[in-house]
Parts: sequence; C-alpha cells; structure tokens
Amino acid sequence: MKLSDHGWNEHWQNLFAPYAAEGMVAARVTAEHKNSYRVSTGDVELQGEVSGRLRHHAIRRSDSPAVGDFVALRRSETDSLAIIDAVLPRRTVFIRKAAGKGLDDQVVAANIDAVFIMTALDQDFNLRRLERYVTLVWEGGAQPIILLNKADVCDDRAPFLDDVNEIKFGVPVHVLSALTSEGLEALNQYLRPGFTVGFVGSSGVGKSTLLNTLLGREAQTTREVREDDHRGRHTTTHRQLFVRAEGGIIIDTPGMRELQLGNVHEGVQRTFSDIERLAMECRFSDCQHKNEPGCAVRAAVDRGELSAERLFSYDKLLKEMRHANLQFDEDAAREKKRQDRVANKAMKPFKTR
Repeated sequence: MKLSDHGWNEHWQNLFAPYAAEGMVAARVTAEHKNSYRVSTGDVELQGEVSGRLRHHAIRRSDSPAVGDFVALRRSETDSLAIIDAVLPRRTVFIRKAAGKGLDDQVVAANIDAVFIMTALDQDFNLRRLERYVTLVWEGGAQPIILLNKADVCDDRAPFLDDVNEIKFGVPVHVLSALTSEGLEALNQYLRPGFTVGFVGSSGVGKSTLLNTLLGREAQTTREVREDDHRGRHTTTHRQLFVRAEGGIIIDTPGMRELQLGNVHEGVQRTFSDIERLAMECRFSDCQHKNEPGCAVRAAVDRGELSAERLFSYDKLLKEMRHANLQFDEDAAREKKRQDRVANKAMKPFKTR
C-alpha cells in the first residue's frame, strides 16, 4: 500500500516539503488511543508519540494530532516507534466541544471530504440532533451526507423523509439497510480512491455493521441494541481510519450521545439557510424573531411554512454559540495571563543581573 492510498496528493506533498528537507517522513494518523497513536507511511504502520515540542505548543486539545491528520515523523529504521514532530495544516475537520463546562474542543476526524451522519429509522431518530451534526460538518468544511439506516425494520419511511426534507438544504439523503445491503449502491459515489469519509452518529445506529459491509470484512464488532429503549451499546471504542481494497478511506468513530457546539457561525448559516433568508426580509435588521412587527420569520411560522420547532432549534443554537464565544474570550484572557507569568518567570534570572 502507498501513502496515496491514504489520501496523500500534491497538496500534502507541497505542505510537507519543509519537513522533507529536514529528513522527516510523512504519514497519516490511522488510530488514536489514550496516550499514543497509530500512523501509516503507506509502507509500514508504526506506533506514534507526540514530541515534547509539539506537546508544549498544543494549547488546546485540538492542536494535538487526530485521526486523519497528515503528520511529519522522526524515526529510525530499526525502531517501530515514531515521534510525531508536526501536524500539517488541516484542510477540513469535524470538531466538537469536549464534554464538560470548559471550552476545550475535540477533533473527531481530520481532512475528511464528506461525513456520513447516520441515524436509524427507529427510536434513535432525532431531527434536532441531525441539525447539530449537519451544523458541525458544514462548519468544518466537509460535505454532510445523511444516512437513514435500518430501512428493513421500518414499514413507513414517508414521515421520516418528510422531517428530513425540512433540514436537508444542500445535504444528500440516502435510505438504506446496512443489514440487508438495501440502498448501499448509492454510497459508491463517495467511496473512491483518495476520498475520505467520516462516520458519525449515536451508538446502535449501525455504523459498525455498515463499515464491515463496505470493507468486506469484520473490522468492527457489532452488538444488538437494547430491546427496552433501542439504545445502542458502544462497540467502537476509539477513532480509526480504514482503507478499502477497492479504493476510498473511511474514518470510524465511537457513538456520540452528547454533541455540544462551539463557535459554529458558518455552520449555523448553512444549516438554517431557510431561516437566514427569511430574516433578510424582516423589518428590523436586529430582529430577534419574537414579537417584533414585520418579522418575516414569525410570519412564515404562522403560515405553516416553517415549523416552530425548527425556529426554536435555530434560536437555541445561536444562544449556545454566543455563550461559547463569551467563554472563549474569558479562557483566552486566562491563557494570556498564564503565558505572561511563564515568560516573566523565565526572564526573572536575567532581570536580577
């Protein structure tokens, strides 16, 4: 296998040129564990660890390597351990706010061309959660693609499709069954050499089953969902990159039940492009779409052209984004103070001479 099978091309070669001049080796991160990585040079797969320099300069969690990243390695021919010395600038990224009250972020997958957002035609289906996924994908620069799985257990698909049509602006939607292979031929257009697709969705929606089918082998274990509430059990425990023998790259991710958003201004604009267009017709440029006179958005709700639930979701995401921006400013100020203290401490011996 060559590194080009992992998506390496002229774009990455040009970015890597300064590191090649230093004798480093190019690779792509294929798996991420708690304290280490797996990286592939195309010729060989190695265990990777982050260099002290890279770790020191990683202010946020997202500054560290992630699955899908192209990196510069230092290694010896006799050692299976490689040192990751640099991460090449990401072209696209799927990133979410890490769980908890802080503003740290987590890269789920890097340098992806498209993201399969999987949900199931059962109790897992949640339109508002789909909106969040679509928003994050748009914000990161990739193409969102909605997959409605488990068509084999759904007698009436029309209500689900009607719901998705409300939010799918610019987003392809495919109905399929990973278990019976119904509808899988439609995915071939995305699974081509050099093209990277990420898988995201809740546990139990069938990501592992679909992955195994597309790879033609048992790459991930699968388990049945719980009978009482149809909630899935985690079978994928870490993010991992796979290369198909027929061409195409897939990044599988563990199921996500919590999906917090950070600053996703562009993502919100694209996901809610219908509301954004209506807002341009409001009488007041700062209309909050509550009780203001001449509000085109509220008028669309009153006419039944826009659901009140979608408007509520839009407003909720805007509030969440504003809160994240405020918290980011506070965190940035604290980080600057910390860096100033470190710099002053380092200069103290020189000031006393």
